[in-house]
Amino acid sequence: MREIIFDTETTGLSPDEGHRMVEIGCIEMVGRMATGRTYHAFFNPQMPMPPEAERVHGHSDAFLADKPLFHERAGELLEFLGDAQLVAHNAGFDMRFVNAELARIDLPPIPMARVIDTVAMARSKFPGSPASLDALCKRFGVDRSHRVLHGALLDAELLAQVYIELTGGRQIGLGLADEMDGDASGIPARPRLIPAIGRPHRLPRQFAASAEELVAHQEFLAKIKQPLWLSKR
Repeated sequence: MREIIFDTETTGLSPDEGHRMVEIGCIEMVGRMATGRTYHAFFNPQMPMPPEAERVHGHSDAFLADKPLFHERAGELLEFLGDAQLVAHNAGFDMRFVNAELARIDLPPIPMARVIDTVAMARSKFPGSPASLDALCKRFGVDRSHRVLHGALLDAELLAQVYIELTGGRQIGLGLADEMDGDASGIPARPRLIPAIGRPHRLPRQFAASAEELVAHQEFLAKIKQPLWLSKR
């Protein structure tokens, strides 16, 4: 089963008030294992970034000024999503922004029936406990020390690990890399999910006893006097 774990960053809390999506990060998983494929994009929102939003994710007007408009990358985003199951934390928020951007360019919305909300999952599994991404990372021991500011791809990577735990805890193929970025900035690279290592398929071993082993077993049993399995209780 193919799943896309994703997160967005925006200029505010509601597209109904004119706010826009400025970043999306997606992680591909197949069979609950990371494949190593990701999709990440920034968008010019064509509006000033409110200071309170910039304090959350750090994306300034100057940073976003040369980024593409949503319609310029919508096709490749939809191609990456395909018909996969989508997973998001507080999914209603993210989907309102994604669908608002699609509506702006006359594309059909993505139905909520395709989306799993990990906030709802966490509240169902741990009623009365905090369900924020930070709280769930802490509960499951997911390292979030590098999360100084929100970032769509980083949060999607953290959410992928949380989602694994919420759905059974099989952390095959998930891990955080320690590599540095390829440039000379010296800034640590964002952690990335490590794809599962391919292993050759092996046929199951045969454990049936051979004819010689069966004969030797019967001879051994014949030497036992008054075996317990023949005694009457």
